[in-house]
Amino acid sequence: MTGLTIDHGGAISVDPDALRDVARRLDAVASRYDDACSAITRAHQIIVDTPGFSAHVDTVGLWSSGQRVARLHSECQETARSTLLMADAYEYVELRAEAAMLEHSDPSTAQRLSRQADRLAASDDRIHGMADELVARWRAERFEGLTGNVVTPGLYDQVFGTAALVGVASGLGKVLPGQTLRGKSDPVSVSPVKTSSPAAAPSSIAGAFGRMATTAGAQVAVEKYSFADGTTKFVAYLEGTQSVGWGGKQPWDSKSNLELYSGKASASYQATLDALRAAGAGPGDEVDVVAHSQSGMIAAHLAMESEFDVQMQITAGSPVEPTLDDDQTIIQFRHTDDPVPALAGGGSPEGTGSADSVTISTQGDPGDTIEDLVVDAHHLETYRETARIADDLGDPRMDAVDEFWRELDTAEVIERTEYHAERVD
Repeated sequence: MTGLTIDHGGAISVDPDALRDVARRLDAVASRYDDACSAITRAHQIIVDTPGFSAHVDTVGLWSSGQRVARLHSECQETARSTLLMADAYEYVELRAEAAMLEHSDPSTAQRLSRQADRLAASDDRIHGMADELVARWRAERFEGLTGNVVTPGLYDQVFGTAALVGVASGLGKVLPGQTLRGKSDPVSVSPVKTSSPAAAPSSIAGAFGRMATTAGAQVAVEKYSFADGTTKFVAYLEGTQSVGWGGKQPWDSKSNLELYSGKASASYQATLDALRAAGAGPGDEVDVVAHSQSGMIAAHLAMESEFDVQMQITAGSPVEPTLDDDQTIIQFRHTDDPVPALAGGGSPEGTGSADSVTISTQGDPGDTIEDLVVDAHHLETYRETARIADDLGDPRMDAVDEFWRELDTAEVIERTEYHAERVD
């Protein structure tokens, strides 16, 4: 596994305000260089003006040092200006993308954002071109790894390439603001099949992926965390597709996949709601989600339309990207050779969620082998291996999820229940 990338997702990998902070710091350094240059110049002048003094000092070397410091001052100033320009270009991309996203659901806000973007672009003629280049590069690179497999070119280049095109052309891979699931799901029954009391919360993303239901036939595990101050939190662990069948007893099947992707209520979504309620979660309760594959779509709608307060979601191989609020964090794992997240159309230029949200991408199986026929890049265990690598990096962009585990681990009581769901007539 090579080329692990951690960023905010989309075309914008750095928060514009963070870039502006860097520019301010660079400008402060430039100011110190300017002071140093002035001091060296004054010292040089005093030395050459004092009879006999220059015999004891290398005035040529001192003058050269002053020139080097002057160059450093200019370079710092230029870097600060370039960083501010890049921040403006990033913000322009974000504003335009958000305006386009809100055009139908909130036209007044969309117009306000468009005007703000136009004012920003008018401040520097270079911003518009830089923004176009950023988006073009993102569009060109978002499906790298999905095609070009020399062992199974028919599968990767034709079938998987089509998946990417479906995600882009349909627009279904982005769950837009105000978008709710339509219709009624098939009826389901949900029953607990195993209870336990874990000794501790997960301490890593890889560990969380390992907390999926272990009982045969169970698709959902819910952990209830009770804290000393009387508050509670819930974490739902949601399996991916369990059957390629259509409309049988298994809710996590191809029918639910298509329903969720096309914006319709599914048996698997309803089963998840029922399992959470059975575990004691009520309206307004914090319910965080760890999900694989199909359940990434469930997580998206739990966060955007359910009665629960989803603050953190961690998804692996999800075919959609939700549109989250600034106080909601998402950790997305995408393998570039996995066709399922390609259905998300590469995500969106503006990314999603809080500033702590990150997208972690790499090739799940960088070698072209016959195992690609079973799409091993989509398997949960392959994603879990990617998570292990990400956990071990110590990247500061992962600090928020590390703090999430630490907070969960302060719970006085952890109650875990695994649930089996099935469609009923």
